[in-house]
Amino acid sequence: MTSKNNNSVIFTTQLASDVNALLQGVSSEQLFILTDQSTRKHCLPLLQTGGLFDSAQVYTMPNGDHYKTIETVVDIWTFLGERGATRHSVLINVGGGVVTDLGGFVANTFKRGIRFINIPTTLLSMVDAAVGGKTGINFNGLKNEIGVINPAQAVVICPDFLRSLDTQNLLSGYAEMLKHGLLSSREEMERLSSFDINHPDYELLANLIQTSIQVKANIVAQDPHEKGIRKALNLGHTIGHAFESYSHAIGKPILHGYAVAWGLIGELYLSHKLQGFPQDMMLETIRFIKENYGVFPITCNDYPALYEYMAHDKKNTAAGRVNFTLLKNVGNIIPDCIVEKELIFQALDFYRDSVGI
Repeated sequence: MTSKNNNSVIFTTQLASDVNALLQGVSSEQLFILTDQSTRKHCLPLLQTGGLFDSAQVYTMPNGDHYKTIETVVDIWTFLGERGATRHSVLINVGGGVVTDLGGFVANTFKRGIRFINIPTTLLSMVDAAVGGKTGINFNGLKNEIGVINPAQAVVICPDFLRSLDTQNLLSGYAEMLKHGLLSSREEMERLSSFDINHPDYELLANLIQTSIQVKANIVAQDPHEKGIRKALNLGHTIGHAFESYSHAIGKPILHGYAVAWGLIGELYLSHKLQGFPQDMMLETIRFIKENYGVFPITCNDYPALYEYMAHDKKNTAAGRVNFTLLKNVGNIIPDCIVEKELIFQALDFYRDSVGI
């Protein structure tokens, strides 16, 4: 079964045949694949069934966000150049968010841009990389500091990949779906908060994924280059990216989605304090996060370092002013909220109280 929406996102259970159809007219010597070690072992065989993929040239990068760097990009540019890639080549990114983010950046910059297709294999990459065209790499200790916005030719979503995904990585992607639910409706939040992520019904999950992607697609369609309403998608990410960057700095890295989930706790608190976000919905969302995501252990001694990461967030519009996306209610989005340092520290206090540390 195959379905396609207006944003070149293809949902399929016939992965190899649908990808080969996308590649009609592309010669095998002009086809390149970017993947990582885990994906090459567990997922790539689903595509190598006698079509063009079997003769494509494959670059396999190491696993992990710490390889999402300019050094990896240079190595892939070199790989493409040495193997005769041209402006007519196609790069297919098969993997999680690191692969699709970095691969999209490589494709957008090599020879001033070549076509690329994303085949996300994790829940996080399906609901986050599926639409919007954001690509990039980490730089100078900051998440996605260097990048461009330019969409893939197509994004191919195959839910079959999720059956081999561990619960931790399912939860990482599910945090972005919770965010999309908060940007959408109470009804969608009720569906998401009642889903048993530890014993998933994969057919129901596929339906939730399609709805989640459509929420993001509708926002991106209104604001492709993040000048206005697209900033809504930053909900949970100002505190979340600070948690994530800090975790790498102290040598205890956490998954992106976990950082976003914990970031949502602090940012829903700010939404309640500054915008009147309903307390019942805030507490219900926090209940789900607490039950499923555990804790990122911080103390008040960590606050200054966390604040520094927020102060250098690329969403800020002026030095020393930390910019948040907040909510007045579910689906009622208030972008560009400047929050003072003292209140941010209160939000971190609230996070610690909420998760019991």
